[in-house]
Amino acid sequence: MSEKIINIFKKSGALLEGHFMLSSGKHSNRYVQCAKVLRFSDYAEEVLSVVSEKVKDLDIDLLVGPAMGGVVVSYEMGRQLKKEAIFAERKNKELKIRRGFEIKKGQRVLITEDVVTTGKSTLETKELIESLGGIVLGVACIVDRTGGNIDLGMPIYSTIELDIKTYEKDNCPLCKDGIPVVKPGSRHK
Repeated sequence: MSEKIINIFKKSGALLEGHFMLSSGKHSNRYVQCAKVLRFSDYAEEVLSVVSEKVKDLDIDLLVGPAMGGVVVSYEMGRQLKKEAIFAERKNKELKIRRGFEIKKGQRVLITEDVVTTGKSTLETKELIESLGGIVLGVACIVDRTGGNIDLGMPIYSTIELDIKTYEKDNCPLCKDGIPVVKPGSRHK
């Protein structure tokens, strides 16, 4: 199955090679741009059907994806699971539930993401959901890049796990080789 998913990433141009600055500030030689997969509805359906199958027996009331990466993931998983799907977005650099969306006290919520690497946006979303009285069941994502090295305090359900090397900026071999760095993500510091 993972070979089929990797082929979808390659066909859609989502698996990039080079020198990238991640939203965490770390550097990497590969980058997964899930938006390039999600722009094709048939690919979105296929890659998210894998993770939807993994979570289908959870008692989910609501799916919440942080903008930008989690918006389409939330929608497509909501469609497949026949569950309400909303998103959180930034206002003045703070993640909020807006647009008349709400999380009711006691609602069982699954966070949706495109890629989980350091878990920064996932943990911020978890904090927001819990501050509104929601119960976080875990995070569902297309790509789990944590390598099992990060404990988010909740389960991670993914379509695929990818082990992509990351480097601290000050210890990056790509920087030392003079390769220009690119920031392809949606979050800018």
